[in-house]
Formats: sequence, structure tokens, C-alpha cells
Amino acid sequence: QVRYVESGGGLVQPGGSLRLSCTASGFTFTTYGMAWYRQAPGKDRELVASVAKSSGSTNYVDSVRGRFTISRDNTKNMVILQMTNLKPEDSAVYYCNAGFKYPVHATSWGQGTQVTVSS
Repeated sequence: QVRYVESGGGLVQPGGSLRLSCTASGFTFTTYGMAWYRQAPGKDRELVASVAKSSGSTNYVDSVRGRFTISRDNTKNMVILQMTNLKPEDSAVYYCNAGFKYPVHATSWGQGTQVTVSS
């Protein structure tokens, strides 16, 4: 059974930083790229960042490039999103899923982790 557990969200002031973690299970982690998505109230879920299965390639949505860094630890089946210089528009529930461009397990999302950027 595929499972994703996201953590690390919270309330932070503009300009602050957060480190999100996602632990995946139920599939062979090393055979997939991994990605972080986010969904703000009233908006569609969007792909924020992705990392190839070997960590050799990463991709970011323009709005976070230069501020967010995605990485993975294949020994722990974990994907990390380091977020810096956070802005109010980054507020959303953040999710992870397998796949570099599209969610491989589109019917198996985790509970997500809430990020709120506000003064």
C-alpha cells in the first residue's frame, strides 16, 4: 500500500524558512522521481519542485526557483523541501508524490503539511 507522510509545516513570518520532509512507503522509492506539490484554498494543486530518481536533475516552478531546494535521501525513502525567503503566497498545504512531472500515485495523497506565511 502506497503511503506518504509529510511533516515540517507551520506558521512563519515573511522572509522566514521551513524544512518539509516526506517519507514514502509501499513502492520502490529509488525507481521514481519525486515531487512536492501545494494547494492553496480555492486553487488547483500545483507542482512546486521535483527531483530525479538519482538526484541528478531538479525542476522548480518559476515562483519558487532560487528560494526552494528539493533533495532526496534514498536510504530513508525521504524527500526534503528546504524553503527560504518565504512569502505569503507560499501559504498552502504541501504534499509529496512520486513522479518528476506528474503524480504517479494520484489517488494516494498523504495528509499534507500546512505552511502559513504571515506576519
